Order: sequence, then C-alpha cells, then structure tokens
Amino acid sequence: MDRIRLVGGNPLHGDITISGAKNAALPLMIASLLSDEPLVLTNVPRLADVKQLERILENHGVDIAVHGRRRGESDDGGQRMTFHAADIVDTTAPYDLVSKMRASFWVIGPLLARCHEARVSLPGGCAIGTRPVDLFLFGLKELGAEIDIDDGYVVAKAPKGGLIGARIVFPKVSVGATHTLLMAATLAKGTTVIENAAQEPEITNVAECLVAMGAKISGIGTRTLTIEGVEKLHGANVEVIPDRIETGTFAMAAAMTGGDVFLRGARADHLQSALDILAKTGVDLTTEAGGIRVTRNGNGIQPVDVETHPFPGFPTDLQAQFMALMTMSQGTSHVRETIFENRYMHVAELARFGADIAVDGQLATIRGKSQLKGAQVMATDLRASVSLVIAGLAAKGETIVNRIYHLDRGFERLEDKLSRCGAEIERLAG
Repeated sequence: MDRIRLVGGNPLHGDITISGAKNAALPLMIASLLSDEPLVLTNVPRLADVKQLERILENHGVDIAVHGRRRGESDDGGQRMTFHAADIVDTTAPYDLVSKMRASFWVIGPLLARCHEARVSLPGGCAIGTRPVDLFLFGLKELGAEIDIDDGYVVAKAPKGGLIGARIVFPKVSVGATHTLLMAATLAKGTTVIENAAQEPEITNVAECLVAMGAKISGIGTRTLTIEGVEKLHGANVEVIPDRIETGTFAMAAAMTGGDVFLRGARADHLQSALDILAKTGVDLTTEAGGIRVTRNGNGIQPVDVETHPFPGFPTDLQAQFMALMTMSQGTSHVRETIFENRYMHVAELARFGADIAVDGQLATIRGKSQLKGAQVMATDLRASVSLVIAGLAAKGETIVNRIYHLDRGFERLEDKLSRCGAEIERLAG
C-alpha cells in the first residue's frame, strides 16, 4: 500500500483551493436514481469514495459521463459529471460494492421510491462505531415499506402504488437517515414531515438539488422538513458545496504549523462552530472575498475544551484533527466525543509522536507538549488518518503514515495542496 512521508517543521504559506464536499457529492450522485433525466453535478471531488459510488450506480444502470475542462476553468476545480438513470436495470446493491462504503446504503431510498423495491446489502465503511441502520428502516416503514432482513441484505418493498407520505420523528439526529428519507419522500404519495432532521449544509445542498429537480420541500435548513410528494422528478444542474471538513482540516494544519494560508472557496457559515473554537486557540481567522485566511504568529497554541455535536455544533469529523492540534497546546484540554462510540482509535497513533492523551470513555484529556517527534504511524479511518498528517507536519524529524487508502477516500490531492504551501510531504508507492 502507498505511504506518505513527511518531514515536519515548515510553516505553511500560500493558497489552498477547497474541493467539493464528499459528504454532499455522494448523496447528490444517489439522487440521480430518482429521475429518468440527466442530473449534472459540478465541483465533484476526485476521490476513491466517488469512484466506488460510480461503480454502484453503474450497476443499477446509471450512465455516467465525466466532462472536460471549460475555457477559463482552473485545474484546481472539481469535476463536472452527468448521471443519467434513464432505466434502472437492477434494484440490488450487492455486498461486494456496498460493504466498502457506508453511504452507498442510501440508494435504498431512491430505489424504493422510484422502483417500489430494493435489495441492499447492509453497509460497511470506517470502523468508528456500530452506526446501525435502524433509523433508515424505521423511516421507510413509516412511509409504508415492508422491510425484511435476508442473508445480510435489507429487502424493501413499497405498498402497491408506491410509498405513502407520513410524519417521521427521528429519536436522534441522523445525517444518513435524513438524506435517505428526504429522497424517498419526494416521490411518495401525499405529504411527509421529517422531524428532528439533520441540518448539515450537505443536507441543504441535497434538498436544494431535489427542489431543482422538481421536488416540493419546505423547511430546508431547519429541524423540520416538509415534503409534498410529486409523480416525477426531472433533470437539473447542481454545484457541490465546498468541503467544510477539508476547510477545518487545513485550518488546523495551519494553526499547528504556523504561517499564513488562504483557503480558497471555503465558507465560514458552514463550520462557524469549529472556527469559533479555533479562534480561541489563538489563531487569526479572517473571512475575505472568496474564502478564509488562517494565520498564526509565534505565540503558542492555547488549550481549549471541545464537545462534538450535530450541526451547527462542532463536527465529529474534525475531532481527530483538533485533538492533534491540542497535543501541542500550552496546557491541558479536553475532547468529548458524543456522536460515535469508537472514534478514538487515533489516540494510540498520536501517542507514537509523544503526545500525552488519556481516554476515559468518551472523554479524552490532552496535556500539551512543546514538541512532537516524527514516527511511523498507521491510519485507522478516514478522518483519523489526516490527524496523523497534521501531527507529522509539526513534529520534529521524519514521519511515515501507513495505510493511506483512507486518505484517498476523503481528501483530494492532499500532498499536492500541502506541498504547494511549503510542507515537505510526498507519497511513497507501495
């Protein structure tokens, strides 16, 4: 497997263009199953997860085209892609495809809504907790679906005539279940109300895409979504929003190494909670035309406590990166993970740098050190892997990050973006 080699100690200076959001691109791609007309997406990131979902959609009969650059477009921009599900030829999403990426399970909503049946393997993905699909199945049952589990597959059938609108009250917030039920409800008969819906910007991006396709949705961006079912959706042209997790990741890298980095295309309103926390560590954050500037002078990093919450709270997907930052703070900080029960696997790897972290249940206590030392480390999941890169950027000496296929799932051209800003980083072929 490929590895990443870093030599730490260089402040970051320059521009980084923020890629399209993986967590928006994937459900937007899945939304193409709802219509027999083309859905054109722009700013699609070049990621392993995107390629994997392409394979899954092609298995269902979706024609996918990747378009070339247009005059005046930067090579830093995302892809422009067309997804055309004129005829869904297979409503089964097999284990060998779905097991590699959890978000692929979300095809169950559009398949059930449009074809009135679906057979989808139970999902895989990062091992950061059980993350059951109970809420997905609960919501689909509320819409009238008949659900069975057969040999590791969810077998779903809609009532005769299709799904039926209903009031769905989630007992807890779930991004994946909100995406799935929102898409399914667009073609249900009657009105669906989703209460305690996720509010993430990626949900808004998908909801606005569905509206562009002819769906009738109100309450976008709130905890209550109301969907008036329609008989048919049409094609649309939609842009994938910038990746707020990538934005936060590079902001924390700049905070840890020092320097001055402009995050081009970043939107502060998509991660204000994280930016507020970062500002408390002593980092200067300035919203400028076209992005966010992150600067840190020679003053030390201040310790700050943080607790993860659904949007608009501090994102769980930035928890590992923030913990890496806190390993070099001037004091003791605490991180409490409230979303996933097994998202501290990076702690043991950060300890290889000399970090002082103690975990008690969902609470991690980090005692900052003035210097980390480069080490051989192993990526454990997508977000944790980039926390090791951040630590390596600041550590003294050489760091090797192994098993970086996790990075390729969620970060586009990471080494290139960092090296342009002065980081000594390279990919070593396996």
